This record gives sequence, C-alpha cells and structure tokens, in this order.
Amino acid sequence: MGKRKDKRASAQLYGQIQQTAAQTRGEQHSLAIEGWDEGQGHAAAPLSEAVLASSQALAGLSQRPELVKMKKFRFQLLHQWIQTHLEPGRVADVGGGKGLLAYLLQQSGWTATVVDPVYQSLPPKYKDLTSNRQIHLQTDQSVPHRTQEFTPAMAQEFDLLVALHAHGCNVQLLDAAAAAACAVILLPCCLIHEPLIPAPGVPWIQCVVDYATQKGLHVQPFRLNFKGQNIGIYARRP
Repeated sequence: MGKRKDKRASAQLYGQIQQTAAQTRGEQHSLAIEGWDEGQGHAAAPLSEAVLASSQALAGLSQRPELVKMKKFRFQLLHQWIQTHLEPGRVADVGGGKGLLAYLLQQSGWTATVVDPVYQSLPPKYKDLTSNRQIHLQTDQSVPHRTQEFTPAMAQEFDLLVALHAHGCNVQLLDAAAAAACAVILLPCCLIHEPLIPAPGVPWIQCVVDYATQKGLHVQPFRLNFKGQNIGIYARRP
C-alpha cells in the first residue's frame, strides 16, 4: 500500500475508533472542539491563533512567526526541548511505541524506559536535526521496555513521565505525578478513554491545563515546530 493510501486508511480507521468510543460513552459532543479535526487525531491542525489568544494559560503560545512547520521529527524536537530545559534523570516514555524518544534521551544521559503494552523495535534510522544527517541504528541497539500498561504506582520509580499523543492516559499521568511528586510532560491529542470531558467550547488542552492546576501542579506550556497538535505542557509540583 502506498504512503498516501496508508495514511488515508489510518485516518479513516482512527475516525471510526473515535466515533465508536464517543457513541459508547454518549459523548459525541466532546469531539466537536474548536480547532480540532476529529478524523486525524494527533495529525490534525493545531489550535487556531484565536483560540490560543483567548486562553489565559496558552496565550503566550500564539503569534509565533518563528515556528516554521517541519512536518515531522516530533520525537527529535521534544528531545531537544527536554535536553534544553531539564536535568537528566529517570524518565518513562508512556505509550512510547518504537522508543525513539527514549533512545534519544538515553543518549543524552537519561535513564529511559518505554512503557507500552505493545513491544516494537527501534526504527532502523532517524534524522539528527543538529547534523542534518540520517543516523542508522544497529539491530542490537535497544532501550528498556516494559510491555504493559502504565500504572500509577510506577510513577514512584521515575523523575519524569512523558506521553506524546498517548491515548487515554493524560489524566492518569497527572494524577500519578501529583501523588508521586514527579514531573510530567504531555502532548494531549485525543479524548479517547479519558475520564475528563471539557465543557462546550473549551479546548481539550485547556481542560488538561486546568485539571493539572487543580491537582496542585505548576504548568508550563510550550510549542514545538512540527505539523499537527504541537502544544505540550510541562507540569510539576512547585
């Protein structure tokens, strides 16, 4: 299957999953959030400048002309942000898939673990944004992987929890971070299996920020240069 057909089929399947989940929970209205494309998930267009400007928590992320959309490389860009703003420690990449983010953090001095019920090997190559070169990985290279779903008790073992476009665990990770006094980075994309539903007209990310604040966490929003839902939040105890 070609890349375009594969992408279209994935988007259609994702849309069907969203619709089924919404119908099951009786929450179809929650998918009609302003600025959101319900058929594409994390590949959808980010929140509009008007929506960002109207949010007290996210207003500083609007009107950013220097954000040139790179269209991909979200793992590399998130790694750069973490490397720039945080000291290395123990990190869990929840829903980390193939583990590229965990691998990059591991190379930067972090003790990184992928927590994902589906095991996947590292990708054979990735682009290094600093050198602008393709880096090929050896077949024997790997990162620690827990082939299971994240549980709140795991938070005690880590200094940082990360979930990049992971489904159904944003609220759970905020609860775990607040209880364990560790930090958390989220790039929320979807409402699937989340227990928290925004009020009509309230963007999902704003709802996540409000919830984190209510849990006593200090929230620092940020925005990365990739296409789609590129707004993240870094939350920790003051």
